[in-house]
Amino acid sequence: MSASSDEFRVAVPIGSVADTPRRGRGRSVMARKEAIAAYVFISPWIIGAVVFTFGPIVASLYFSFTEYNVLQPAEWVGLRNYREIADDDLFWRSLRNSLYFTVLYIPLHIAVALAVALLLNTKVRGLGMWRTFFYLPVVTPVVASAVLWRFILNPQAGIVNRTLRSIGLPAPGWTVDTEWLIRSVVIMAAWQAIGGTMILYLAGLKGIPRELYEAAEIDGAGWWSKLRNITMPLLSPVIFFTLIVGVVGSIQVFAQPRILYGDQDGNVPNGGLTYMMYLFSNAFTYFKMGYASALAWILFLVILMITAIQFWGSRRWVYYEGEGR
Repeated sequence: MSASSDEFRVAVPIGSVADTPRRGRGRSVMARKEAIAAYVFISPWIIGAVVFTFGPIVASLYFSFTEYNVLQPAEWVGLRNYREIADDDLFWRSLRNSLYFTVLYIPLHIAVALAVALLLNTKVRGLGMWRTFFYLPVVTPVVASAVLWRFILNPQAGIVNRTLRSIGLPAPGWTVDTEWLIRSVVIMAAWQAIGGTMILYLAGLKGIPRELYEAAEIDGAGWWSKLRNITMPLLSPVIFFTLIVGVVGSIQVFAQPRILYGDQDGNVPNGGLTYMMYLFSNAFTYFKMGYASALAWILFLVILMITAIQFWGSRRWVYYEGEGR
């Protein structure tokens, strides 16, 4: 036994060292096969993203420096499209209208959705029915909603103006008066979007620990104190998310104004012209694809700038549980 002890100590490491490279090679081969299989399964998404998303993005950037009408090859013109946009009165008007719509829509949308969520977060009879009632506009097609609101806001026969006249109030020209065109779109868009935002706020409210409210009630806090010091801080990440998404979507509003007060050819008064409608007209009515591509990239920069400002400002009011402020 003593004579073979050295041989035993040497024999075991030799066998282990001989087996380790084979196991390592086996694991590496298996890892490569799994990686190849993973890429094969996600390849449809990768191809779709490259062909239908990243490809058009790069193409639009190139076309923004060209004069291109689809029927003829693109002609490089450098920064001419951007210089013409800077002197385009309709560009500035459409941008102002879109920003005006955003300024009116976002506070109304968030405030009403939050109020409804707070009400539906209480124990009321028929809670499921009320939640369904408020969510129904979200699943209603935009075109159907716009047509419905076109009848409701009709200056002559619409139910809104008839009601206002019956109680002695002035009846605005919702779909014909320049001052009311954007406001009518705000009312309709908020009505349709409140339900979806309400669901997000309800989910956020359900995630707030009940113990915090109970502790505040023991200390004598009222509903306003609980709302200000517990509900709003813990719900602020959800509010911030809806703010970001709402601003991005509102600046790109298109279908509602086109149907609400547009004519049969899709033309709208300049007072109600939004940025996306102006972009669409240049691209698919006048076939100025290069000019429309430049408009699209300017819109991207505007949204990027506004989003960056929102993220910068969020550090002052958005509270994430578990992080210091």
